[in-house]
Parts: sequence; structure tokens; C-alpha cells
Amino acid sequence: MTLDPTDVSDARESVTDEQLEQEGDIAADYLEELLDIADIDGDLALDVRAGRAYVSIEADGGSSLSRLSDPDTVQALQELTRLAVQNRTGRFSRLILDVGGSRDARQRELELLVERAMKRLDEGASQASLPAMSSYERKLIHDIAAERGLVSESYGEGADRHTVLRRA
Repeated sequence: MTLDPTDVSDARESVTDEQLEQEGDIAADYLEELLDIADIDGDLALDVRAGRAYVSIEADGGSSLSRLSDPDTVQALQELTRLAVQNRTGRFSRLILDVGGSRDARQRELELLVERAMKRLDEGASQASLPAMSSYERKLIHDIAAERGLVSESYGEGADRHTVLRRA
């Protein structure tokens, strides 16, 4: 059976906050086990925002948590966690994982990337292509671009999918 993406979005609209909290709890249990195995200290914080469960792993300064905060590592952990949640609930999960503030740091990096692209557009370029990135990061780029009055579109397939920015 092939899953139609429109079916996923329709199904997500009916997910309750209680179900999202359940996703967060399952994710926290899964991540606690992984942290224990890796002997990494971290505190988990759970939240529900904008129809998604958010799980943050936080730690005080001297933690080895920084080993996990690389964007590619966070993305991989997020996908593994989503699969663990999906396995337990039978529902597709759009859970977001943050490790040591890496999402905020990446948000700032993406804002700088859009600013540099805007400079290229100001210098006469008709469009500015950004590097390939995850769907979550492309969504952030689209939001940042819209805030700055730019038009953004995603192109490509799979790991090569990227965003192109233009003046409105």
C-alpha cells in the first residue's frame, strides 16, 4: 500500500494534544534509553506546539551532549525517534527533536543564509539557490523568506532537494 501525502496531512489534523503528549512521552522514554546506553547526561523537556510534539534534550555546561548537537546527528536521532513513536502508536509522527539548543542555533544559521542570498539578489542575481537541506529546514527557510518579502520554492528530489529564493 502506498501512502498518499495528503492522507498523512488529513490524518494529522485529527491528532489531539493528548495524542501528541503521548508521542512526547514515548519519544522521551526512547531517548532516555539511548542516552543511558551512550552514557550521556541530559534532561528531557516535552511540549506540544503547532500540532507537533517537541522534545528537547538539555544539559548543563559540562555535558557531553555537544557530541549529539550536530544538525545531521539531530536529524538522524529525530528520524529514529519518530520511527520508535510510529512503531508504538501506529501513527505517522511529525515530532521535532532539539538537542542542546541546536534548533535555535540552526535557525540563526538559516537566517544568515537567507541574508546572504538577499545580498546576491540585491547585487543583481535573478535568483539565489540554497544548499540541499531537510524538509524541516526548508520549511524554516520558506518562513524566513516570506518574512523578508521573498518568494521561495523547493526543487529537486530526495537528498538533493533545495530552496531557491527570488524577489517578490
